[in-house]
Amino acid sequence: MEALKGIRILDMSHVQAGPTCSQLLAWMGADVIKFENPVGDATRGQLRDVPNADSLYFTMLNCNKRSITVNMKNAEGKQVFVDLLKKCDIIMENFGPGVLDRFGFTWEKIHEINPKIVMGSIKGFGSSGPYADFKAYENVAQAMGGAMSTTGVPEGPPFVTGAQIGDTGTGLHLAIGLLAALRQAERTGQGQYVEVAMMDGVMNLCRVKFRDHQRLTRQALTEYSVPTHQGMGDVPRAGNDSGGGQLGNAIHCKPHGPNDWLYVVVQEAVWEGLANRIGPDLDLPSLASDPRFAKIGDRRKNQNDMWKLITKFAEKYSKREFMAILNPLGVPCGPIMGTEDLANDEHVRGRDMWVELDHPQRGKWFNVGMPIKLSASPAVIKRSPMLGENTDEVLKSVLGYDDARIANLKQAGAFSVPPKKAA
Repeated sequence: MEALKGIRILDMSHVQAGPTCSQLLAWMGADVIKFENPVGDATRGQLRDVPNADSLYFTMLNCNKRSITVNMKNAEGKQVFVDLLKKCDIIMENFGPGVLDRFGFTWEKIHEINPKIVMGSIKGFGSSGPYADFKAYENVAQAMGGAMSTTGVPEGPPFVTGAQIGDTGTGLHLAIGLLAALRQAERTGQGQYVEVAMMDGVMNLCRVKFRDHQRLTRQALTEYSVPTHQGMGDVPRAGNDSGGGQLGNAIHCKPHGPNDWLYVVVQEAVWEGLANRIGPDLDLPSLASDPRFAKIGDRRKNQNDMWKLITKFAEKYSKREFMAILNPLGVPCGPIMGTEDLANDEHVRGRDMWVELDHPQRGKWFNVGMPIKLSASPAVIKRSPMLGENTDEVLKSVLGYDDARIANLKQAGAFSVPPKKAA
């Protein structure tokens, strides 16, 4: 049995943050009805790589859902929306501030229509505070949530992360909130409004940087490879430093291409074994007892020299060969995996994290798999729906509309693009 079987979600979200959340819930068995305007989610046509087919941007975020198109500017379309609200456990949206309100559906109105429904809302900065009306996108959220200021090297510009922590990270936060609110609604019969702001989500993911921010009021950050001092204020950018109690960094390996790196963590417990292995090759047979590195405090103080020595040793090895040397020594390490590496990796394929699907418009394609593994209800990943593909099916199976009623609604324009007004 699927974990969320019997839970129905009306998903009005679009682009990335909301669809990330609803796709995860769909993979857990929820019936997710993707409620689109007749033009469809904007990402269906964005970054399109196959002519006249839904883009990978869309297909990779909307698996296991059913698509229904409804014209919310039409009275009959609004009634369909109301009828669906009565049949759903959760409604989700990530419109700009006030969009749903302008259609006449505030949270209070939605709660009145279905007191048990849970409403999930993603906003850039939330519905309160001086930033509430600002628009946000992935990199804006990273900029304002603390990620960019702490990513990169001190003398260079701040960088965004490749991981979509603003959009996808916020979607993950919303999924947790929705499931908690759903549990409460089952106990009390009353739904609630669940809001996640992108800026807030990024701040939560930057928690260790705020740990270091407070430490700086009392001391230098000795584990950082860049200079720090008490009272300096902002946590600095520190390149590939581990940012934790143990020293870590990326080591360039042969043939020294853009992804020929191995990330290495030098824990206190592994230093002696590591030094004894690499020291002789560097003409430093006593490296383990070298006073520059013998104790963890010394290694922190002289870590740039330590990394230079490890990098010198690694020059003769590929990242996989170097990894094979370090693993028996118990040294935590991992190769920098490019997208090509991951798409062809035996471990990734074996864990169903790169899944092949078929689509009527685009043919064979791959999606990132379900990262949450449930032993009794493993995810079965199905393709994303084409625009409006399930409109009639949803109207019949969920709302009980008959063919005559559906035909009348179509005639009234409930599911189609409204006609353009005459000039």
